[in-house]
Amino acid sequence: MTHVVTENCIKCRYTDCVAVCPVDCFKVGPNFLVIDPTECIDCAVCIPECPAGAIYPEEDLPEDQKKFTAINAELAKLWPVIIKQIDPLLDAKEWDGVIPKIQFLDRG
Repeated sequence: MTHVVTENCIKCRYTDCVAVCPVDCFKVGPNFLVIDPTECIDCAVCIPECPAGAIYPEEDLPEDQKKFTAINAELAKLWPVIIKQIDPLLDAKEWDGVIPKIQFLDRG
């Protein structure tokens, strides 16, 4: 199993989770993070660190967020690894909790 970054991360991109990941499995895009499922060791230390509550164990994904398993796997192949915490996006607080926002996902 792996962990999955879900929709609420879009346009927020908090990276508190990155700072605690022991295996550097996070990848960074223009306005979203993903977890590389081939690197994640299912340790769950990232879950409580996410201010947006956007990370779930794959088996606990809400039904409307299950599509993010494939999105994480797809984008993890394209985006670079992020190993250090960076500032969230400038308007992250305004976007936190806004759903739906998948239409704003920048696959850059």
